[in-house]
Amino acid sequence: MTYKEWANDELKKVRVKIEWVAENNKYKIPYTTDENGVYDNKADKEKNFRIDDGVNWWTNGFWAGIMWLLYNDTKAKKYVNDARIQEETLDRAFDMFYGLHHDVGFMFVPSAVADYRLTGDMTSRKRGLHAANLLAGRFNEAGGFIRAWNDLEWCDTRGWAIIDCMFNLSLLFWAGEEIKDPRYTHIAVTHANTVADAFVRNDGSVCHIVEFDPETGRRIKSHGGQGYAHGSAWTRGQGWALYGFVNAYLHSGEKKFLDTAVKVGDYCISKIGPSYVIPVDFDQPEEPDYEDSCAACIIAGGFLELAGVVSDHEKKIKYEETAFKILETLAKTRIDYSKECEALVKNCSAAYHSDVHHTTMVYADYFYIEALYKMAGSDFRMW
Repeated sequence: MTYKEWANDELKKVRVKIEWVAENNKYKIPYTTDENGVYDNKADKEKNFRIDDGVNWWTNGFWAGIMWLLYNDTKAKKYVNDARIQEETLDRAFDMFYGLHHDVGFMFVPSAVADYRLTGDMTSRKRGLHAANLLAGRFNEAGGFIRAWNDLEWCDTRGWAIIDCMFNLSLLFWAGEEIKDPRYTHIAVTHANTVADAFVRNDGSVCHIVEFDPETGRRIKSHGGQGYAHGSAWTRGQGWALYGFVNAYLHSGEKKFLDTAVKVGDYCISKIGPSYVIPVDFDQPEEPDYEDSCAACIIAGGFLELAGVVSDHEKKIKYEETAFKILETLAKTRIDYSKECEALVKNCSAAYHSDVHHTTMVYADYFYIEALYKMAGSDFRMW
């Protein structure tokens, strides 16, 4: 069986599951499931305990993204309707304003921008451009980086940048291409260059957080973030870097970004064990044996993108094979196609030192489904 045939077989199961899960969650913005396998609702105003939670939560674009992936495949109008409910709900985040941060790309690329790309809806285009302006406004010219979080009571984050933001650059690249304004592209390219120089270590592992002097732009230090320890290799961060630098290369044509993606990807391959189960951190101890299936989905998607652009045939084969083995392992042991749980991907972990491990995350489902479509040959590019 070819990779494409295998992916199409898995997608048959995905279509069956998403059809009923989408109906159950038509008026929700899901993030994770409870002990009964039922999705929560980030759109519920009662859950706005923090200003960046609730409708401002950074993953709130991914459920709409799943709807758009299914619509692009099936052309079923119900997925358009469901996705637009999510998209219109996110308008509240614009109205609130204070809870928005560097992750507006994650929020509005798979929702509003995807809508515009697939349907030409001009209101969705406006939402995407509005979000791009908010992201561009976070650019620190002195340091050449996009600021991460907003003010925190316990820490001065004015000079903080994080590896996750490599994905948010897709929003800026899209805006620059859409309105033929290079300012957005300049910011995205500058930030990617800064990350390549200040985040990526010589061996291809990456820092999660790097702090710069917000006034001078001087690199001060790195922080451990969601990985095992300072200086370790948080796997989801490796995925953001791998996939993010391929995206940056595809939009800009800068070979440095492709070389960086190859460097990060080769490091990942050197660390992935024979089980192809991805830990929370490549440098974590053997016990406790925490894993992150979400990181696995993102890394697999990054490898599929990288395989499509490298000129070295052996590397192309290696990246495709690694992606397949990760996805095959997930499908056999970590994917729930039953009706007992509304999520697909099991054993996700937000951070090594989190109180909760091996749960579900909507963006893991998104990246799993997206990777299957890539392997099946879909030509739709979300990012």
